[in-house]
Formats: sequence, C-alpha cells, structure tokens
Amino acid sequence: MVNKIFSNISSINAFHSKFLLPELEKRMQEWETTPRIGDILQKLAPFLKMYGEYVKGFDNAMELVKNMTERIPQFKAVVEEIQKQKICGSLTLQHHMLEPVQRIPRYEMLLKDYLRKLPPDSPDWNDAKKSLEIISTAASHSNSAIRKMENLKKLLEIYEMLGEEEDIVNPSNELIKEGQILKLAARNTSAQERYLFLFNNMLLYCVPRFSLVGSKFTVRTRVGIDGMKIVETHNEEYPHTFQVSGKERTLELQASSEQDKEEWIKALQETIDAFHQRHETFRNAIAKDNDMHSEVSTAELGKRAPRWIRDNEVTMCMKCKESFNALTRRRHHCRACGHVVCWKCSDYKAQLEYDGGKLNKVCKDCYQIISGFTDSEEKKRKGILEIESAEVSGNSIVCSFLQYMEKSKPWQKAWCVIPKQDPLVLYMYGAPQVSTLYLSEGKEGGPPMMWGLKIYSLRHSQPSLFIS
Repeated sequence: MVNKIFSNISSINAFHSKFLLPELEKRMQEWETTPRIGDILQKLAPFLKMYGEYVKGFDNAMELVKNMTERIPQFKAVVEEIQKQKICGSLTLQHHMLEPVQRIPRYEMLLKDYLRKLPPDSPDWNDAKKSLEIISTAASHSNSAIRKMENLKKLLEIYEMLGEEEDIVNPSNELIKEGQILKLAARNTSAQERYLFLFNNMLLYCVPRFSLVGSKFTVRTRVGIDGMKIVETHNEEYPHTFQVSGKERTLELQASSEQDKEEWIKALQETIDAFHQRHETFRNAIAKDNDMHSEVSTAELGKRAPRWIRDNEVTMCMKCKESFNALTRRRHHCRACGHVVCWKCSDYKAQLEYDGGKLNKVCKDCYQIISGFTDSEEKKRKGILEIESAEVSGNSIVCSFLQYMEKSKPWQKAWCVIPKQDPLVLYMYGAPQVSTLYLSEGKEGGPPMMWGLKIYSLRHSQPSLFIS
C-alpha cells in the first residue's frame, strides 16, 4: 500500500541525497575556479526521468489516499496525527505528495533564470542550454499533473459550495469558467441573480442560498454541452443578453456588461467546439459505418431508393439530435436518404424519381437539395405568422413599443414594426423576441386628441385598432 501511494520516492530521494546535492555543493566550493553548473546538470539531467514514474502514478495515488481516508477510520487518524507534527509544516499529506511533482518545473524555472543572467559567451552557456532542453521535457509531464491536482482541488471546493449534493469530483471534469449572472424570468422578465459553473461537459445553473460560511449554491439545472447552442439576443429593455439552449433547458441570461457577455459567449462556444472535437473520432466511425451501408450520394437523392436506418439503431433524431419518445417525438424515415428523423425535421415533401415522381415525406436537407430551395427562399414561403420579431425589426423602417386599444378593451403595450419590404403593413408583437403578431394594413383615420396624446385609428377588414 505504501508503494502504491509513494511510488519510487525512495529512489528519487537517493538520487538527490547521494548524487545531485553532493555534486552541486562541491561545485559551490570550487566556484571561483570553476564557475559553472551546466556540465553537472547535463550529466545528471537524464536521471530526472525517474520523476516520470512518480508523476504517472500520482493521480491513482491521490485517489487511493482519498478513498482510504473516507473508508478506513484508522488510516485517517494516523494521517491526521502525522500532519499535526511540526516537521509537516501544517500541510496535508496531499500537499507533501505534490512536492516531487513540482520539483522539476522549479528546476526548469531556475535554469531559465540562470540562462537569462548568463552572458552568451560564457563557457557554461552550451551545457546549461542542453540541460534546459532535457529538463523541459520532464517538466511538461509534471506541469500536466500539477494542473490536474489544482483542478481536482477546485472541484472539491465547488463540491462543498454545492452542499456536497452534486457528483462533480471526477478527474474527467474540468472547470472552464464561473461567475455571477442574471436570469430573465419568462413570466415577468424580472432579472434574478444566478451563478454559473461551466465545465468541459456541462453547465451548472445555480441559485445562491444564504450561508454564514462562504458562498453556497443550489443547483437548479444541469445542462449538458452535447447539443448546446449559444444565441446572442437583442433586447431593447434588457441589454447584454444571450441565450443558452440545451436539451434539458433553455436559459435567457443577462451579463453585467458587454465585455462580460462576450467573455461568456466565447467561453461557452469554445467549450462546445472542444467537446465536438473530442467526439470527432466517434462521429468519423459512425460515418464510416454509414458508408458500409451504402448511403445514397447527394447526386442520387430521389433517384435511387435509400437503405432505411433501423429504428433501433438510433435513439435521437439524426438531424436535430433531439431524443425520441413514444408520444411527442416519434420516429419517421426520410424517403430520400433513409435517415431516422423527428416530425419537425420530416415536415417536407418532394417528388422522388425512383417512386415515379410521387410526393414523399423527406427531411429538410434532402428537400433543399432536391427542390433547390435555399434557407432564404424557404423563409419567403413561410406564413407571415412564422416570421420572428427580431428578424423583422432588423430590416424595418421604424420599430418601437406603442400602446394600442381594440374596441372597448383596455390599453395594452406591443412591439410595433413597419418593415421595409411591406411599408403598408404594421406588425405587432408582444415583445421584441416573440413570433406571435397582429397584422394590420394601415388606413389612417383622423388623429383625435385623447388625454393629451395623439391617437391614430387603423382599420383592416373588420378589426379596428387605436394606436398611441
């Protein structure tokens, strides 16, 4: 058990006490006649590779100590008793175990400083330079272990901040960013204080809770990075907002400043990109598997019957990646490519040559390839009620909040837009980010004065609206 925890620490100690330290002490005594240390380090630097074995087993040793401390009371008591001794300097066993890992980076740092202060024509320059190259290689392994240790320490701190209820202490979890944020409530758009912990594989959306001992939080939602999308939103009343859309939940968040917003968006997007890159090998394997099943090429779409992917081969839509279920998201097959898709992604029809030109259900991608319609052309074919406010507002003559009244109903607030493409049409939305609208073709009546305000009357068929 001791060997598993401390690995080859005895060999490392023997190397320093019997070789490296005596050589350096002897050279210090001879410094006036032989002012150089590069030759000693170059000769002994290869032996520093023995640190590699210690660093390699460091993670397992730390995990072993953690498990034994939790499960074996006698072991915990012995360790705590030793840590109380003056020689330990009030440091834990884990801190002392980290010392050998930090030793090589310290050698590298000291040698770099030595070279910076050494004249280029010094007889020790070449030996010191070669020694630094050897030590730097060994230091890269130690630095990796140090980062893992620091990350594990941070995970433990967060674990305590979350009331030890979330299972996040895992070497595979890496903290990317954390910080305060405001969440816009869906019902009344009030800003609520929240706290985010962004990891390499998930986002923890937390609510602060009162505590006398440091910051404490309760996890409200855990949003996976897989399938996450980041959208920069534009809200007239609430600046610096952005949207995090995941499989588990979609959040509209407000940063403290434009810089804070950009930093969050950058961190989230880079985390998403890194996650996808790590899974590239898996996706390539899937693609090769699909090739084995003779997928229909783009040029053959609609001309040759595809091989249908079996229902039990997939658990989520092969287009939008949403999970299937028996009630609201059932499986459908695209008749052009054979992929299994959900109803939203298969709500298209195209004429397929292999079926005598008959209309068949196809996915959006195949529909655009077969029909030739692009995304922009497809938007033109949508009903007017499907156009979102943000899209219309960005290409408008004028847009702002107005008050309106219909018949004897009370005055209400609406986001009103007159688009450039339809200057005789007034779009009325509940807010700048929604898609439900009223449509009124403007025929101006007289502007009567009411309560000191100008009131305009708009009529379209039967409805009649008063706008202020």
